[in-house]
Amino acid sequence: MSTKVVTTKDIEHIYGPLSFGSLLKAHREAAGFTQVQMAKKIKLSKQSLNDIESGRKIPSVVRAVTLAKKVGVLPELAVELVFQDQLNRERLKMVVKVRAKDKAA
Repeated sequence: MSTKVVTTKDIEHIYGPLSFGSLLKAHREAAGFTQVQMAKKIKLSKQSLNDIESGRKIPSVVRAVTLAKKVGVLPELAVELVFQDQLNRERLKMVVKVRAKDKAA
């Protein structure tokens, strides 16, 4: 079985600038799922999944982390993308970088 490595640049080439919705859509399509199948898997309505993938809705941070874990995305990336989506929606020219809190601190 071969596994193809897909980078964020690959996703941006196909779906445009990376957002939480485009990342979710890329994972869905890579898995070969329809929106209905993916919605069932992650326990969302098809319309909610469609709204997130299209960028009409931005999930809360907690919901994004929950969804990310269900599809195998790093929670830090989900949080970063949700915050970046919010900043972009407000047309604020800022970039978000998120890292996990060091457990030793």
